Amino acid sequence: MSKYEIIIYWSEEDKAFIAEVPELPGCAADGSTYQEALAHVEIVIQEWLETAKELGRPIPEPKGRLVFA
Repeated sequence: MSKYEIIIYWSEEDKAFIAEVPELPGCAADGSTYQEALAHVEIVIQEWLETAKELGRPIPEPKGRLVFA
């Protein structure tokens, strides 16, 4: 389980739960259930981190709970 904040919400347009990781640009996943979206985004987080390492890109430190509101 990652330490990055994950925001999960229902998208009426997509008819799916969307899981976004604000600290990792473009890192998101979806699922037909809340749990499925969470499981999918955990995989995508690992892939995002692996790709960033391979490309020599900076990896943000997890800040925990963010305040966007």
